[in-house]
Amino acid sequence: MTRIITYNVNGIRAAMRKGLADWIESAQPDVLCIQETKAQPDQIPVFDFELLGYKTYAHSAIKKGYSGVAILSKKEPDHVETGMGIPTYDAEGRFIRADYGGISIVSVYHPSGSSGDERQAFKMQWLHDFENYITELRKERPKLIVCGDYNICHQPIDIHDPIRNATVSGFLPEEREWMSGFLNNGFTDSFRHLNPEPHQYSWWSYRANARANNKGWRIDYNMVSDSLADKIERVAILSQAMHSDHCPVLLEINIDLS
Repeated sequence: MTRIITYNVNGIRAAMRKGLADWIESAQPDVLCIQETKAQPDQIPVFDFELLGYKTYAHSAIKKGYSGVAILSKKEPDHVETGMGIPTYDAEGRFIRADYGGISIVSVYHPSGSSGDERQAFKMQWLHDFENYITELRKERPKLIVCGDYNICHQPIDIHDPIRNATVSGFLPEEREWMSGFLNNGFTDSFRHLNPEPHQYSWWSYRANARANNKGWRIDYNMVSDSLADKIERVAILSQAMHSDHCPVLLEINIDLS
């Protein structure tokens, strides 16, 4: 059994000050996919993670204090790929992949479009290019687990107020349509595969006591290739972890990374 967790930490240094290391020691993921490190390579606490038994692989944005992804792994991967080979996106530190035998695990941070029309257009172009990239990658690496912050709620069940948020970035019809297409193209939303319950969210605004009132969005996913779907054993949203405006999302899957 392999325990994979995705977590947008909203700044890895801030999360460490809030007890992230202790939480990792308690949670014991085999692989931890992190988004929004908001750190340059020399600012990532590699030594602290090493003391916990993890190798750290990171892809930072050129811009300081922005974006960035990482993978913490108990087992050393056979190969790590940073970026997608598309300079515009790679400059923002949004994609890293670790290969273990025939299995590949990705930590991805999809752009947000909430700051305005320009970034929304960037997001939609990214989604198009990302899907094309993944489609090609699957020809070479068919057993993929794509973990991360997708910045999209897929269905009304995934957002606390679907009516009022229908015109808000993250729940726009074109974003939801993209998500449906991505899943139909050979991926399984591991959480929904086992958990059909409402009111399950992974992000809450810092405003208006949203987290305490569970007025949230489910935008963090562990997507698995359909060929691995029958190996999904357990899923959970770990909402008690309080190091970020997101919380971790767990996938336990019956695969061997050796």
